[in-house]
Amino acid sequence: MAALWVANLYMIFVWTPTDQVMGVVQRIFYIHVPPLWMGFVAFLMVFIASAAYLFKGDAKWDHRAYAAAEAGVVFLSIGAIGGMIWAKPVWGVWWTWDPKLTTTFILWVTYMGYLMVRAYAPSTRQGARWAAIVGMVGFINVPIVYLAAVWWRTLHPGMVTGPLAAGGALEPAMRVTLYFSVLVFALLFAYMVRERIAQRESQAAIEELQSETS
Repeated sequence: MAALWVANLYMIFVWTPTDQVMGVVQRIFYIHVPPLWMGFVAFLMVFIASAAYLFKGDAKWDHRAYAAAEAGVVFLSIGAIGGMIWAKPVWGVWWTWDPKLTTTFILWVTYMGYLMVRAYAPSTRQGARWAAIVGMVGFINVPIVYLAAVWWRTLHPGMVTGPLAAGGALEPAMRVTLYFSVLVFALLFAYMVRERIAQRESQAAIEELQSETS
């Protein structure tokens, strides 16, 4: 993993050509976009696992939803911070209530709310059900965030990759760097989620043993 990160940073700051319009600040793009995508993936996982938990009542799905939500908030925060660092030299401000940024902030608040429900609900089972509902409803905002720059007038740059991107928006070398960075962030995301699921399951097993012996 460490070698992949070294390679990723080399590609971002050395190998990839400098953008002719934005200059060096454009390199933040490769640290800004991938964690946001991982956040979207995380919240899709929350949606699926939450639905499975409400349907089946199996705690393993709750553990998966909880772990994905934690990772999603972390990666969404990283992406948002990267965006703010980019915005300051380009827009002159760290933050503006642009549709893209506003919907992203709402998404972040929603899943912070999910984590707060899990942390402060009086009953673990009841809290899991409430959180599952929040997780499923909150996912509605993910496609809105993704399409905000298409649907509304926005300062945020348009899509540079994917089916809705303008042709030739990214040079080949930039595209390679972006996808490699996505891969590295995806591996980190998968590791974090796997570890948190294992921790949740171990904690649940310990609590079950304690309840049986008390």
